[in-house]
Amino acid sequence: MKKKPLTNQAGEVRELTRAAIKKMRHAHEVLPEHLLTILPRKVGQRGPQKSPVKILTTIRYSPEVLEYFKETGSGWQKRIDEALKE
Repeated sequence: MKKKPLTNQAGEVRELTRAAIKKMRHAHEVLPEHLLTILPRKVGQRGPQKSPVKILTTIRYSPEVLEYFKETGSGWQKRIDEALKE
């Protein structure tokens, strides 16, 4: 029996039959390992853990300093970091 193509000439996918769905296999069963590592992850799935590039610490600032930087909008902590590097 000749297989029906998955798409027609217009590119529309045909309706899958139960038999066709039963024959399907998971991507990790059929794709090479190196390809699986570069494919996008599922929503909410974490990537490989990266080592931190900054050190977590606690520091106290005067209210005026915090107010000044927070008023500049999101990214205010990064701007404090850049100001201290100067």
